[in-house]
Amino acid sequence: MARMPEQPIRYIESELVSDLVPSPAAFSVLLPPVYGAAPRHLPLLLFLHGGNGNRDFLANMRPLIEQCWADGTLPPMVVATPTAGRSFYMDYRDGTEKWETFVSGPFIDHIRSTYQVIKEPSGTLLMGISMGGMGGLRMAFRNPERYRAVVALEPGVDPALAWKDLRPDHKFWRSQELFEEIYGRPIDEAYWAETNPASMVAAGAAARLRDSGLAIYLDAGDQDFFNLHVATEFLHRVLWEHDVPHEYHLVRWADHVGGTVRPRMIEGFEFLARALNPPEPDEAVRMLRAQLGPLKARASQ
Repeated sequence: MARMPEQPIRYIESELVSDLVPSPAAFSVLLPPVYGAAPRHLPLLLFLHGGNGNRDFLANMRPLIEQCWADGTLPPMVVATPTAGRSFYMDYRDGTEKWETFVSGPFIDHIRSTYQVIKEPSGTLLMGISMGGMGGLRMAFRNPERYRAVVALEPGVDPALAWKDLRPDHKFWRSQELFEEIYGRPIDEAYWAETNPASMVAAGAAARLRDSGLAIYLDAGDQDFFNLHVATEFLHRVLWEHDVPHEYHLVRWADHVGGTVRPRMIEGFEFLARALNPPEPDEAVRMLRAQLGPLKARASQ
């Protein structure tokens, strides 16, 4: 059978009506050149923007995604970005806006029913930057069985397990009014903990994360202006202490914005590629483990 010709890359802007969030909810979709050229369905990447962003994030990242498709860094996939403002991708405590429920439910369902994407968790990916990293981690940690991988670049998480332990320098760029809008007036400290990724792991999510096989990637610049390197390092330690496999990069000379973001984004794409297509078993590793495995076992007794 002759191979069908590739199609032009398509960028689509659309809206979805929902009673969960201010409606209609705007979003964008990017389709790779192989989309529609074969009967096979493609992975779906939910690509989450940072605070005060919108669906234009995908348009701005389009040249980099296209480059990574062209050079093979990123496998062909359907990429979708919903507009979420500065919602933290949270279900607000008072129930007025339910962003996590919307993105992880009706939005994914709409993309799956509209485009030729893999509907199983094995082909569903999360990736976000800053606020988007925080939202992606929360959705993945709450339901790790629904996703193959989550990449969180400089995620806007908090370096504590309890609200009372947050210092002013951990949250100086987010007003008390914003926190209260999302977490309640006064702050519902239990609700904050239920939705804080590190607290979720410490409170019992670790076992589900291990069992699910969710691939987790964390990144932060060591000079992050918003001190998110402190928060990401904290989350890394919590995952490490609870034996949750993950990859963590603390990038030297990197801040929250600037020239280091592009290569770090590419490394995140590379991680997604490895999650979709894990490397073959390494013969050198097999030989090392066969030779020294018994010695290690005796030493750990």
